[in-house]
Amino acid sequence: MGRAVVAVKQVDADMHSQFIELWITHRVESGTTPEAAQRLALDGTLRTALQRDDIAAYLSFVDGAPAGYVVLADSTRSLLVDSPCVSIDMLYVHPDHRRSGVGRALLAAAGRHADRTGAEHLSSAVPASNREANRFFARLGFAPETVRRVTSTALLQRKLAGEPRSQRYGLDQVLQRRRDLRTAARRASARTTARTSTGAAPAQPPQVAG
Repeated sequence: MGRAVVAVKQVDADMHSQFIELWITHRVESGTTPEAAQRLALDGTLRTALQRDDIAAYLSFVDGAPAGYVVLADSTRSLLVDSPCVSIDMLYVHPDHRRSGVGRALLAAAGRHADRTGAEHLSSAVPASNREANRFFARLGFAPETVRRVTSTALLQRKLAGEPRSQRYGLDQVLQRRRDLRTAARRASARTTARTSTGAAPAQPPQVAG
């Protein structure tokens, strides 16, 4: 049996309902309860986002049924560098259609979108724990650039306010000790390598008389 034919279309107003239904499936699969996903989908935020000029969404279809989607945002590689970049905010393929070319078709649509908008790069934030997704993006040329860490404002404030001065100094000392040990290990390894390359026998430990 040949691979299914995948069609990709940009989401317009007539396709919002199909997109939202697939988005709910994605949220539930990610751990959100069906009730919570329904509430999030029906509060109007998704429809408003899909109408923004800097956001584009594409739906893929297999035999006429929605099979996956990608959400793109026109951006720059960083806030201080005005280099156009298309950010892949969401990429989802329904479990029934994985490993059938749907993901590649959606990324092909993302590439065409980047060409039309004059973007030089595409980026995607892939969870480090999702090994399959990381391998997928790596095979298509996406290289790791940064590690994105997230915390809540409240947690950051608690950490900053609740960390005693002595604790900060103690942590600095531990980190410095680790750096010193790594440096000493590298130097010892270099000396051993040098002795081996010159034919000198490695130093023997002192013998203890019995």
